[in-house]
Amino acid sequence: MMAALEFPRGAVAAPVDPDCDASVELRRLRWRARRGMLENDLLLGRFLERHAASLGPSAVDALAGLLELPDGQLLDLVLGRVEPQGALDRAPVHELLARLRAA
Repeated sequence: MMAALEFPRGAVAAPVDPDCDASVELRRLRWRARRGMLENDLLLGRFLERHAASLGPSAVDALAGLLELPDGQLLDLVLGRVEPQGALDRAPVHELLARLRAA
């Protein structure tokens, strides 16, 4: 029997209009955040549960870019083992990673 994940009280995201474009994009990102690597799945899932409602368009775009990475590279970035390079080396990605690392 699998144990249920428990989140701290008050960690529920604010209600979102399901027809809103931002809401649709967030639902897509939540689905894409479900990863093959358990560590990524837990880190991203917890982050989105707590902060999805407060993500602006640049953070959503940064998250979409990060989710294009293979699991190992994504985990290295989230854990701070490496810093973003190339197209990911931009302010919104650095800001999102800082929020992910603090979560």
